[in-house]
Amino acid sequence: MIMTNDTALNADTGGETHQVADDEHPVLTTNHGIPISDNQNQLKAGARGPVLLEDEIFREKINHFDHERIPERIVHARGSAAHGYFECTDSLADITCADLFQKKGQRTEVFARFSTVAGGAGSPDTPRDVRGFAVKFYTREGNWDLVGNNIPVFFIQDAIKFPDFVHSVKMEADRGYPQAASAHDTFWDFVSLMPEATHMALWAMSDRTLPRTLANMEGFGIHTFRFISAEGKSTFVKFHWKPKAGLASTIWDETVKIAGADPDFHRRDLFERIGRGDYPEWELGVQLFDEDFANSQPYDVLDATKIIPEEVLPVRIVGKMVLDRYPDNFFAETEQVAFVPSHVVPGIGFSNDPLLQGRLFSYTDTQLSRLGSVNFHQLPINAAKGREGCPFLNQQRDGHMQMQVPKGRANYEPNSLAKAGEPGGAREDPENGYKTFPADEDGQKLRIRPESFADHYSQARLFFRSVDPAEQAHIASAFVFELSKVSIEHIRTAMMANLRNVDEDLAQRVADGLGMKLPKASTTAAPVLDMETSPALRIIRGPLEKATLEGRTVGILFADGSDAGELDQVTKAVKAAGGHPLTIAPKVGAVKLSDGSTVKADAQLAGQPSVTVDACAVVLSKEGCAMLLKEAAAVQWVMDAFGHLKAIGASAAAQPLLDKAGVEADEGITDLGGFVEAAKRRYWDREPKVRTLA
Repeated sequence: MIMTNDTALNADTGGETHQVADDEHPVLTTNHGIPISDNQNQLKAGARGPVLLEDEIFREKINHFDHERIPERIVHARGSAAHGYFECTDSLADITCADLFQKKGQRTEVFARFSTVAGGAGSPDTPRDVRGFAVKFYTREGNWDLVGNNIPVFFIQDAIKFPDFVHSVKMEADRGYPQAASAHDTFWDFVSLMPEATHMALWAMSDRTLPRTLANMEGFGIHTFRFISAEGKSTFVKFHWKPKAGLASTIWDETVKIAGADPDFHRRDLFERIGRGDYPEWELGVQLFDEDFANSQPYDVLDATKIIPEEVLPVRIVGKMVLDRYPDNFFAETEQVAFVPSHVVPGIGFSNDPLLQGRLFSYTDTQLSRLGSVNFHQLPINAAKGREGCPFLNQQRDGHMQMQVPKGRANYEPNSLAKAGEPGGAREDPENGYKTFPADEDGQKLRIRPESFADHYSQARLFFRSVDPAEQAHIASAFVFELSKVSIEHIRTAMMANLRNVDEDLAQRVADGLGMKLPKASTTAAPVLDMETSPALRIIRGPLEKATLEGRTVGILFADGSDAGELDQVTKAVKAAGGHPLTIAPKVGAVKLSDGSTVKADAQLAGQPSVTVDACAVVLSKEGCAMLLKEAAAVQWVMDAFGHLKAIGASAAAQPLLDKAGVEADEGITDLGGFVEAAKRRYWDREPKVRTLA
């Protein structure tokens, strides 16, 4: 063998690489601890002979590899996750006995997973799609899974329709496409025939389904749950996650380009934010109400297609979640984590929402199928922490992949084995154990929905009329794009007929964008109400749109000859504002600045388009600008930044590049001195100059 540092090349045979164990590298073994002498070659009968079946080392390795993948989630397959903690900031001890809400300052470990809905595990991060927002709280009284989305409503009212909805939005059954997209016949056919889906369709066509990063999303529990106090009193509750980084979205053209430039854009951002200490953070808020309030509203609080506007019932902030550690192993944690809505702790209960009731069964059934065992709770990422390090105690035994070794004969209860000196096992706790709220129910067994679920358009109208005019244009344009992909004309017509019940202007804009006549409005099952608008539903110019650079990335384009002082000035100013400066140059290795010094760039121009950053600075000399005028990537870099309504700060010598890219002066186009302040927001008033919207 020929040794190169810690590597040996086997020159006598095939020249393969061998790395040998030493003081810094442990011995490689099989799963059963047998040391491996050669990890490069199968066992053969002679150098060119057949492979021998007795090669247990090869068989174990390839068997494990063949079984490395488990069935992906039917929905929410594409996900990213992180560890962190939840801290109670406002005690709810008078409302719920749930342990994690008892004391201000009390912390609870969490694991949060964010996901798209429609695409497979290998689809891109950034399609127009709802995002899953699931949090596992490892409380001292067991695990609580709060499983929601970044949108507060859903497409359907009853869980019996969930398979139909998912089948419609997934790849079409005969052709296997489109992947991770709703712009196709079967989805819109289903939605056009399900008026209850109209409200969610408005949200899905809004900028909420194009989040800039995972840290810029709201999260919602969607359903109405119960808090139960120590005295047994019930209070209805709806859960809200409010992002510290503020709400922010991408523009459709920007989204399409991000998917091509970096399919892992959201996952990479989460990993890099945590790595540099810009920990994603959310406040947990609750809407608390009683039966009298519920009965006074013009909608049913058990209907998952409805919201309670924040202006009607304010959100009370009771805690915060900080994600500060990325998983050590993606498969073991992010992929194997199992969220189940029926996993609640004492003090938290359920309402009669028929969609929630169906989920309570379905999620457990899904995990049994996907993870292959009733013992999926023993996987470390799913294991309860419990009090005093004791995760769980019961008489459940055996089963596929049982990891515990229970002692004694007490695998049933009640038993009296303790009287004979044997372990008697765990017993129930009437005082502190989980108690289901004793709701008073009475009625015939019927397959029916209440009349209070019949209004499918009033809240869709509320949502559309509440958002900013720029968002309304985006919604209309999204409908035009999606319905233009629908090949069956009567489906487009049916959808526009439904939209007339939401807003006449919206329906007309969609019809004009498609070049179709506006049909008669579809028949409604209940009168459509004009509700008070809710500014809290806005992203643009809304309460959660933040003018800040904290946690955001600023691209700084420079080249040979760039002024060293200007480059240093912009970089320091971005850092001082809490932003992350990312220097970008035609070549990453060594860029020679005006003072003769050389610096390395963080990224190369061709591989870091401006869609991947939040604002753009262009620091060029006259010579550098002349060079980049001939570089299509540089012109496109600036052109996209302008078209995506981002701030652009430029040195005086860079002006010819801006001119060639078609940049027109506005508030967001500044010199380097005013750039950082401008970089804190987008410039929506620019949009009519750069694209035609419905």
